[in-house]
Amino acid sequence: MRHMISVLVENKSGVLARISALFAARGFNIASLSVSETEDVAISRMTIVVKGNESILEQVTKQLNKLVDVIKVNDFNDVEYIARELALIKINIANKASRDEIIRLVGVFKAKIIDISQDSVIVEISGNESKLSAFMKVALAYGVKETCKTGASVLYRGNSGRVK
Repeated sequence: MRHMISVLVENKSGVLARISALFAARGFNIASLSVSETEDVAISRMTIVVKGNESILEQVTKQLNKLVDVIKVNDFNDVEYIARELALIKINIANKASRDEIIRLVGVFKAKIIDISQDSVIVEISGNESKLSAFMKVALAYGVKETCKTGASVLYRGNSGRVK
């Protein structure tokens, strides 16, 4: 099972290293990680996606709460939230027909072409994990040269479950 965890931390050097070391020491794998300052420059938000059962989530949460630099830990189980990821995908262009098909595909998925050359196109797509996976599945038929994907960014919907 995939779990999304939001961790508010003090925005200072070494915090990311301490948190990733905690995961490594306990054998927990980070599926994705996104870190940025919040509206308060003294605080950063880490969105960590881990895979595992409820006991792994419980252990991760307990261990994170023990770290001095951690202000608050929230998981997104059983609450409404918005999650988005961003991917850059370089796709082969074999001929004019495949280029036109890729351009139509980009439109269907509401993605953007951000670069085009003689033999490839780079597409920027954002959305939830299933949207990005669906696009990738179709793009693979044309030949994907390279991909780069961000970690999830997640916020609670409305006022419920406010992290701060």
